[in-house]
Amino acid sequence: MNARRMRQGMTLMEIMVSMAILALIGMMTAGVVGQALANREKLEAEDGVRQQARMALNRISRELSLAYLTSNVSSPNSYRTVFVGKDDGEIDSLWFAALSHHRIYQDARECDQTELTYWGEIDPNDSGSYVLLHREAPRIDHEPDKDGVILPLAFGVKRLDFKYLDGTNDEWADEWDSQGVDQANRLPRAVRVILVVEGPSSQSQDETKEYTYATTVLLEYASNLNKSAFATGSGNTVTSPLSGGNTRRLPGGGTGGARGLPGSSR
Repeated sequence: MNARRMRQGMTLMEIMVSMAILALIGMMTAGVVGQALANREKLEAEDGVRQQARMALNRISRELSLAYLTSNVSSPNSYRTVFVGKDDGEIDSLWFAALSHHRIYQDARECDQTELTYWGEIDPNDSGSYVLLHREAPRIDHEPDKDGVILPLAFGVKRLDFKYLDGTNDEWADEWDSQGVDQANRLPRAVRVILVVEGPSSQSQDETKEYTYATTVLLEYASNLNKSAFATGSGNTVTSPLSGGNTRRLPGGGTGGARGLPGSSR
């Protein structure tokens, strides 16, 4: 009987049961693969947000470490250098002169001096977050807050906070103005930067997560916190703790500048 049935093949019921089992296995496999791909996309999106924040913080740190001031404004083509930081709530603003410019084109009439500005504007695609903007002018002029190229540094920014270490009293300040009374002609000894960005959460598809990054940047051309009583010399040289105590001469000599408003050319 069994041999006769085998010669006749499978019945319609058996074929239907086999197809149902294969369909169930296919659905289960597709679900597992789909979930794996979705998790991969979440992790990639989260990694992209983290990488964007790290790159922005690294660039800010590098540029801040090379901030400088000069009082050489007596020549006909005078220029002004400033270091001004404003506490603007969720997104602080900061503009200053630095020696961080990289020349891209060979034989271009540019040097390492540059004007920089950081500030934020509401993201047009997400009203609940900001776009961190970066302005760089490859030449120092008498308007330290204008001209240059404006590019975004990071998206989905929820907070950008700057704190400034005063080398005279070892206290942190919320704002800094190199043209003000308290910080006249001085750079902060260090700047603490806190950057908070919002991005997708790898735990939930419908939720977002905030990622916080912080660093403290020592300004190479700022005065030391504790000066020796035997220190000599004028304000044209400073001792840099980032270069093994070697003295460096500031471009133009001395400190000084004028105050501008961030992003006025926008």
